[in-house]
Amino acid sequence: MDDRQGGGNSGLFRALKNIAVTLLASGKTRLELLGNEIEAGKLRAIRLLLLAQGMAFCFAFCMLLAVAWMTVLFWDSRVIVLGASTGFFLVLGVVFFALFKQSTRQPEHIFAVSIAELKEDLRQLKEAVGHESPAD
Repeated sequence: MDDRQGGGNSGLFRALKNIAVTLLASGKTRLELLGNEIEAGKLRAIRLLLLAQGMAFCFAFCMLLAVAWMTVLFWDSRVIVLGASTGFFLVLGVVFFALFKQSTRQPEHIFAVSIAELKEDLRQLKEAVGHESPAD
């Protein structure tokens, strides 16, 4: 009987060791995936920020030149042109502010791929435990 218990314990320890190695390997893979997602998100955010700054600069300069051109073109009505332009840009700024405020309120699901993979791992572990329980 001692041989059986020794053999059973050895098999149990080997199975536990295999489970630990599998869990560590899975955790390492998930951390690497998370790191990749963070890096990709950072690069995308920097690229979008640079593009947005360039676009904003060009549009702002274009609008400044357009207002200057309209002022020179309608020199006799320059006060009306400048007042209408100021009002237009003020309304446009308020609209952009409202859109910006709305977009900051909506939560963005960061690390969606990592969370999905972890949920799948958890589902598989639960399934494996459920299948092994009746056999014991």
